[in-house]
Amino acid sequence: MSAIPLVEVLDEVRRCQLCAPELPHSPRPVVSASSTARLLIIGQAPGARVHASGIPWDDASGDRLRDWLNLPRDTFYDVGRVAIVPMGFCYPGRGRSGDLPPRPECAPRWHRALLDGMPEVQLTLLIGRYAHGAYLPQAYSSLTAAVRDWRRHPPQYFALPHPSPRNNIWLRRNPWFDTEVLPALRHRVGECLQQSSER
Repeated sequence: MSAIPLVEVLDEVRRCQLCAPELPHSPRPVVSASSTARLLIIGQAPGARVHASGIPWDDASGDRLRDWLNLPRDTFYDVGRVAIVPMGFCYPGRGRSGDLPPRPECAPRWHRALLDGMPEVQLTLLIGRYAHGAYLPQAYSSLTAAVRDWRRHPPQYFALPHPSPRNNIWLRRNPWFDTEVLPALRHRVGECLQQSSER
């Protein structure tokens, strides 16, 4: 049985109503993917600003992420090279201490079909503990442990903390992230996208 074409999967995702009864607003799935993408970013879920704009990482977290990756906006949003597939596609709403977790229905329902439609992906960035838990082959006791162990992960994965301003304290407490992880991350991302531009 042949895989469903990616364009059809994306159309279905964008019409998805799976968790509509659980959301505080109408569903607005936010996803960006193509069959030629080489870099895949798997984050948590859209925030309120992204829900309003429909543009992934269109907020302060996205600004920091692009800085971490050393990517200008035009490259980051080049769907032919960079795919953005969160763990939850819709803004889950606010909780007492920030945004609620990604809805648990999305990844099991849609990720496999989306990933099957992106055979050129060479590097997947796993942002936040929900992505770590779903894709890293080893379970970690904390986000810090998963990020610190970046050298031991399978070469197709790179685990990161969430770039939210809410994580400023974490970043100050873990200076090794800036000095050790970011240079390696930028090298891997640059290498991955350089290969795509040479094809």
